[in-house]
Amino acid sequence: MEILSQMWSLLGLLTVLQNILPSQLLSLLHSIYESLQDFFSPFTYFEIPEFNGYCGVDINNLYHHVNLYLNSIDPSATCRRLTLTRSKASTRITFTVAPNHTVHDSFNGHRLSWTHHVDTVQDSLDEKRSFSLKLPKRFRQTVLTSYLDFVSTRAEIFERVSRERRLYTNNGHGSHESGWVSVPFRHPSTFDTLALESGLKEQLTEDLTAFANGKEFYHRVGRSWKRGYLLYGPPGSGKSSLIAAMANFLCYDVYDLELTKVSDNSELRALLIQTSNRSIIVIEDIDCSLDLTADRLSKTKSSKKSKSMDNHNHTRGDDGEETGRVTLSGLLNFTDGLWSCCGEERIIVFTTNHKDNVDPALIRSGRMDVHVRLGTCGIHAFKELVLNYLGLESHELFDVVETCIRSGGVLTPAEIGEMLLRNKKDVDVAMRAVVTALQASMLKGDRELTDQDSDEFVRIPEVIDRMMLSSPENYDSSPGKKKKVKFLVRIKSLTKSDSGRRGV
Repeated sequence: MEILSQMWSLLGLLTVLQNILPSQLLSLLHSIYESLQDFFSPFTYFEIPEFNGYCGVDINNLYHHVNLYLNSIDPSATCRRLTLTRSKASTRITFTVAPNHTVHDSFNGHRLSWTHHVDTVQDSLDEKRSFSLKLPKRFRQTVLTSYLDFVSTRAEIFERVSRERRLYTNNGHGSHESGWVSVPFRHPSTFDTLALESGLKEQLTEDLTAFANGKEFYHRVGRSWKRGYLLYGPPGSGKSSLIAAMANFLCYDVYDLELTKVSDNSELRALLIQTSNRSIIVIEDIDCSLDLTADRLSKTKSSKKSKSMDNHNHTRGDDGEETGRVTLSGLLNFTDGLWSCCGEERIIVFTTNHKDNVDPALIRSGRMDVHVRLGTCGIHAFKELVLNYLGLESHELFDVVETCIRSGGVLTPAEIGEMLLRNKKDVDVAMRAVVTALQASMLKGDRELTDQDSDEFVRIPEVIDRMMLSSPENYDSSPGKKKKVKFLVRIKSLTKSDSGRRGV
């Protein structure tokens, strides 16, 4: 009781002194007390406010990084109270340290802690937020800088992985504040589900990883941090799926640029400026988007013949190029000019069905650094498709499919995927449909398969019978044709023997 009475007396004295002493003296006494406390304390404290300065407008990027970092280490293990939030468009739960609670951490054997301070501003509904970092005083010179660098790096990685990715397309108003509109990007394609030939996946993932981790390298060699990919192959070979897999692998946004909506080179530059870092800019069917990739010599000849007509129909700039539309020069500057360096960590992807129709200037090294050919389905890609669609790692018709592919059977991954999807409830029917389609492509050339062709697979051995029983003068006696007939005999025997085993 005596101790309590003495404490009450001391508190009363302090209250009287606070009312009597001037505010300047009280401030000085408080400063002296904090200095003594800091001197005798084995820890040092660093305050990280939410905003830079006192206007509350410029957000402190370090505060944002600390918040992301604490999410990445899951503070629920060391913090007694957390605030949980989740946005409408996201499935990820975000942690926020509750006001005036502490999260403990360790770095290089040192114990550190973060305290989240939230104070209400007097005569206002606003709140003043900050993080306070506590670390051992004797190690602050060696720990502080390296630890904050580690926090920022970890936060950037976590933000890239956890943030909601967007799919953008240009709306035809690129010169305005925002020329892009977006929706959430939720394409399910990944490198695990892609049907690519052996070795190609590894080459692509290694190249993408080296690019994403190559900031210091690109700065050291004096190159802008960007990379170009040219994807070419027949329709249905998986170009769009590969782009989606690249975006999911790197956690990048995707900008689908529609050149036909771009009015001129100035708007094209404005759209480029508005793209964010860590993004993939896609121009699909580059040979068909605009009349840019035709042979320039023939274009020069034709322009000389129609020069008088062009003078009436178009206004010409100082460089001799037509204004009022996107030109080849503008597109080249978009991919590899000075304006292409206005951001970092960008990938530019061109797709085409006919590589020969693309102007060589667009796909040279330095613009399109990696050329990826996506052709018809090979045996490795076929097995990937069967595993994804049917869950099979082996089947007795795999050898038949491989023989068909090696002997000229041509189907795209999209065609095979559709057959497997259509017959996913019956594995044997699905496999027979693929064999039938491959045989039909060998017999009927490049003619597009109809549904009747792929459904009536039982009739294919009959086609082979008719082909073999017809008169020999109808066939070429060259070694290649004889080899094809022998192959057809083998296919016929394989399909018939399998039918007999299954009671077909």
